[in-house]
Amino acid sequence: MAQQKKLVEAITSRDEDFAKWYTDIVKKAELIDYSGVKGCMVIRPYGYAIWENIQKDLDRRFKETGHENVYMPMFIPESLLQKEKDHVKGFAPEVAWVTQGGAEKLTERLCVRPTSEVLFCEHYAKIINSYRDLPKLYNQWCSVVRWEKTTRPFLRSSEFLWQEGHTMHETAEEAQEETMRMLHVYHDFYKETLAIPAVIGKKTDKEKFAGAEATYTIEPMMHNGVALQGGTSHYFGDGFARSFDITFTGRDNKLAYPHQTSWGVSTRLIGALIMVHSDDDGLVLPPKISPIQIAIIPIAMHKEGVLEKADSLYKRLKDEFRVKLDNSDQSPGWKFSQYEMKGVPVRIEIGPKDIENNQCVIVRRDTREKIVVSIDNLETAVRETLETMHNDMYNNALENLHEKTFVAKNHEEFLDIAQNKPGFIKAMWCGDSACEDKLKDETGGVKSRCIPFDEEHITDTCACCGKPAQHMVYWGKQY
Repeated sequence: MAQQKKLVEAITSRDEDFAKWYTDIVKKAELIDYSGVKGCMVIRPYGYAIWENIQKDLDRRFKETGHENVYMPMFIPESLLQKEKDHVKGFAPEVAWVTQGGAEKLTERLCVRPTSEVLFCEHYAKIINSYRDLPKLYNQWCSVVRWEKTTRPFLRSSEFLWQEGHTMHETAEEAQEETMRMLHVYHDFYKETLAIPAVIGKKTDKEKFAGAEATYTIEPMMHNGVALQGGTSHYFGDGFARSFDITFTGRDNKLAYPHQTSWGVSTRLIGALIMVHSDDDGLVLPPKISPIQIAIIPIAMHKEGVLEKADSLYKRLKDEFRVKLDNSDQSPGWKFSQYEMKGVPVRIEIGPKDIENNQCVIVRRDTREKIVVSIDNLETAVRETLETMHNDMYNNALENLHEKTFVAKNHEEFLDIAQNKPGFIKAMWCGDSACEDKLKDETGGVKSRCIPFDEEHITDTCACCGKPAQHMVYWGKQY
């Protein structure tokens, strides 16, 4: 067991140094490696397998709501990007430019896409002519580039993977319905697949997406009380359509502008998984997205019948679950540590005494609870264990969210909580962005996260300036 102890000790304690703990996990669980390009990461097979499972689940949800996948170019001509002024202004500091192709200098700079609104708009202007062409419900899986100053694996990198939905609608009402529908698709996905609770609501005008009329957000809380913008859905109105002269002949035979939405999540989801669920021994993955759901470990596999029995369990389980039978020559203790590090939800131990008693041992990764089950009842036991584990992980994260959410009734309480209690702060706000700036400066980075859909009335006055309050806001620091 010396090797097991060494593996565990290789991870910095979460409570000692959260940032170092996070970096240790993404490296030692073999999720990423650093590349020779500053700010860019190599997503290793195990990390990419997590993304594939996320992608598969979300893609199913998108298609069930009528969306189709497309692919747009990687490059955007500068003149095209300039068509929507607020949009280009919002992204200008993060844009990477291509100025030369082969040996020739380009006559016009090409932007490496930070997002694809303008490309979709250019395309929509060509294919939307009548109300019969609407709605257009498109989604793209791709990578984008944003030249971040400070990077961290999965959370902020110069290039990252994501999906971006871009839809066009006949009426404002339809577009607004789409905006909210996709926000709730994300919210359901977080709960049902990632076992992560989140606050959902509307961004303030200061924090909304560049060019949007309204931005809505999913805000999960990490174990250390820091927020993560986990996904956004934007209502654009007809602003982009006007900029790009996208028109259609309406039912009244008059020209009209369509109304647009955009929504997206990225590989940042993997960072959320790590920071919400994992512990000092490595990853803890929700069963529904873990690349390996069950690791079968033969004990004393040199003894007669052990490998054969382990293989029979593998064959029974593999059609319903993602299963790995580890018959390598490493010691059982090494294997235990390895699959704990990788966050495999369940391991099954089977040895000579187990075979003799027609049983095996199921071990949960999250609680390390050992459950002795009859081999005859194995499928049912595994199914129930994975379901219970998902629910327990969600409830633990929900408890953390509740424990680290505080109420500030005035300015003094707000500053005290911001300094001494990491987490969300619920406080009233007057609606003035100057108060957002002031609170951020005073607290070293506490920002408005969202105006929740289920607003509470805490007091009548703004927690910053004392003027009449317009909204209750969730505030917090973010990654």
